[in-house]
Amino acid sequence: MEPGQINGAPRRPRILLAASGSVAAIKFANLCRCFSEWAEVKAVATKPSLHFIDKASLPEDVILYTDEEEWSTWKKIGDSVLHIELRRWADIMVIAPLSANTLGKIAGGLCDNLLTCIVRAWDYNKPLFVAPAMNTLMWNNPFTERHLMVIDELGISLIPPVSKRLACGDYGNGAMAEPSLIYSTVRLFYESRSQSGGINLA
Repeated sequence: MEPGQINGAPRRPRILLAASGSVAAIKFANLCRCFSEWAEVKAVATKPSLHFIDKASLPEDVILYTDEEEWSTWKKIGDSVLHIELRRWADIMVIAPLSANTLGKIAGGLCDNLLTCIVRAWDYNKPLFVAPAMNTLMWNNPFTERHLMVIDELGISLIPPVSKRLACGDYGNGAMAEPSLIYSTVRLFYESRSQSGGINLA
């Protein structure tokens, strides 16, 4: 049997979806639904993002992990470490929305919550996508350009924000790409890499 096959059939892709603290996290349940029809999905949410996520609207088969699980699942030496287990499990990670704060943390190598610990431990032989969401002036801030250059050097793929009326009332660039576009971008990438042998479903 080939790697990644179950009973002779290819297994579904494993997608780790993560949300950080942006108003665009109100679309996270929709994002999870888009992916769960195609892939196995696990979800990670930072504490600020939970202010915007309606847990009840998440697909029933999607488990949502938070910082509390990172600490509560570990009791003693030898127990599994959640951020390592999730990194091992995933074929692809997608952070959507990626807030300005979490972008800065990733670019600086900080790892003070479950999401950023996964990124710090990420195996960059596997794809990692980010879809930023922030106010236009935050997006245009010089720090953002520097941070984007750093994560690009790491091998993280950017799904750019779009221009529209933002939650704050301003009009401009900085709105997260629509969940359907994020999903189609990741799926097309995955399928093209799979056909060329670039992704191994172990």
